[in-house]
Amino acid sequence: MGEQANVPLVSVIVAMRNEEAYIGKCLDSLVQQDYPAERIEVLVIDGRSTDRSRQIVSEMEDKLLNLRLLDNEKKISPAAFNIGINSAHGQIVTIISAHSYLAADYISRCVEYLTSTGADCVGGPIKTIGENPTAKAIALAMSSPFGVGDALFRYSRKEQYVDTLAFGAYRRDVFDRVGLFDERLAGSEDDEFNYRLRRHGGKLFLTPAIRSFYYGRASLRDLWSQYFRYGFGKVRVIRRHPTLVRVRHLIPAVFVASLATTALLSLFNPLFALLLALILSSYVLVSLVLSVRIAAKEGWKYLPLLPLAFACLHVAYGTGLLLGVAHFLLVAKRRTGQKNGQWR
Repeated sequence: MGEQANVPLVSVIVAMRNEEAYIGKCLDSLVQQDYPAERIEVLVIDGRSTDRSRQIVSEMEDKLLNLRLLDNEKKISPAAFNIGINSAHGQIVTIISAHSYLAADYISRCVEYLTSTGADCVGGPIKTIGENPTAKAIALAMSSPFGVGDALFRYSRKEQYVDTLAFGAYRRDVFDRVGLFDERLAGSEDDEFNYRLRRHGGKLFLTPAIRSFYYGRASLRDLWSQYFRYGFGKVRVIRRHPTLVRVRHLIPAVFVASLATTALLSLFNPLFALLLALILSSYVLVSLVLSVRIAAKEGWKYLPLLPLAFACLHVAYGTGLLLGVAHFLLVAKRRTGQKNGQWR
């Protein structure tokens, strides 16, 4: 009894909406944890699911001792996180997706590294997995530096302090010091929150010993939609915290802008057509070389899909960011016009 009292209570927040295909495996991975079951609290925050997700969660009540199902009326991830944080009783709070599952030692490793490093948040690289050839190619692209830049939580195998983490385990007092997730920034809430944590002197530590698995998008259309939203949403974060911007955030936008600009100018001057061809051929060459390297290791069947996945990641994010900037400038101009009496 006394020994159990010294074991930190860990609250696991699971954000869910229409995840009937994945929530069962997610919760089962929590059942399989090597951490004392009575010291794990599971809070599933549901955004009004219309499938069997809630029923599946209810069926897990006999297997998970401290399982609660809470409603998320706003149906967005940061709102789910905040509901979970406000309802959690643990000294440690970890936030995951219903679209994921955890290694059996995930919680015990999080507790171990929070203790040994003194960090405010710990986590590991997410292994993205795919359930069909296209999804697998997408997962491979998202696990490559060429695909996602210096997003170390997607592929790093080195222990180090980092700027941001996904599926991180936080000390409870972090939320008392930093506040909650900004619900206006759905899609970029992790980056923004971890930025505020670092501004408050907090540290985030990444180690490959902490393992989690995430089901990537199953189609290029879904991938495009996801990364377009990321790019568009990043503008709102940068508006609030200009110093948060990193080179990796801008490169896709510069690439897309250069393609659009040279394509337009080539209509008036053939030299720009040559420049456009140079930009495209250089990108395609690099993409093909890296795709061949990955396919040689993972399987040649992925070779035709990898360049498409890379292009989807880069062009979708870059387009989203550029349109996000355009939207911001348009809104700013409209507000200025209203103040000057031009829009009455």
